[in-house]
Amino acid sequence: MAGFSDAPSAGGASRVPFGEVTIEKPRIPEEGRLELAPADDKVGQMGPTGRPMPLFPVPEPLASHGPAWVLAMCNQKGGVGKTTSTINLGAALAEYGRRVLLVDFDPQGALSVGLGINPNQFELTVHDLLLGAGDTDINDVIIETQVENLDLLPSNIDLSAGEVLLVSEVGREHSLTRTLRPVLDEYDVILVDCQPSLGLLTVNALTAADAVIIPLECEYFALRGVALLLQTIDKIRDRLNSRLDLAGILATMYDARTLHAREVLARVVERFPDEVFHTVINRTVRFPETTVAGEPITTYAPTSVGAAGYRRLARELISRRVTPPVVG
Repeated sequence: MAGFSDAPSAGGASRVPFGEVTIEKPRIPEEGRLELAPADDKVGQMGPTGRPMPLFPVPEPLASHGPAWVLAMCNQKGGVGKTTSTINLGAALAEYGRRVLLVDFDPQGALSVGLGINPNQFELTVHDLLLGAGDTDINDVIIETQVENLDLLPSNIDLSAGEVLLVSEVGREHSLTRTLRPVLDEYDVILVDCQPSLGLLTVNALTAADAVIIPLECEYFALRGVALLLQTIDKIRDRLNSRLDLAGILATMYDARTLHAREVLARVVERFPDEVFHTVINRTVRFPETTVAGEPITTYAPTSVGAAGYRRLARELISRRVTPPVVG
């Protein structure tokens, strides 16, 4: 695959692009990969959110695909796990037989880098689709990743000019909607990784989306911005996209050993009892390692706690869309 190299180098490592720098991809000994994840929380027992854990059954693979459920991963605060969640949730959904498209909608191109792809190697990106006046075919821009059923619509620093150039466009808030329309029937889920701001690019993502997932770090400053983001979602729903819904608030970087994290999670659940996912993503060193490795945690450390968390989140997300989960 273009942009991803797994050729061995000295010391048993391989070299992968990381932005403009090529670094060594660590090779974890096989015994290090045998770390067993704990069994899923049993139905009816108290989960980390302080509520009984429902049953999230393993979904059957789909016989046909589309139309896509478009989800925006959005939080104006940076460093809350948006990109990590986009990659790993997408990979988990793909494992369950869903065709998934990841849209890198951040000029930093972190989503592409997290999949082992150098975002600066592409002549065509989402920027060309937004401002190309229909001259660029989206199928010429989408690339396959190393994960089956998981594709990527890449971005790079060129998108930083998009927010300025879109200002003069007619129907500027609907540019991403028009961009994605030709492939809606080819995918089951489209995940849009938004930039950490509430600017025009994020407004485009919310206008194109059916629902929003808010990744929320279990930390006080991250909690403060949720109310502002919800106000923005309400405005988008009222003025631009009446179908926009809140798929859920995802607690990330949770460390049950700290009182602060437990208090923040309890406050979020108290304030948004129906919106917070039962699944909580725990803090683990595996996530930084996957960024260096350029692959999802579901393939890098498939039996780890982090991989189990995102698989559970994928099942919960599917259950939320189809039918309310059953509590035993």
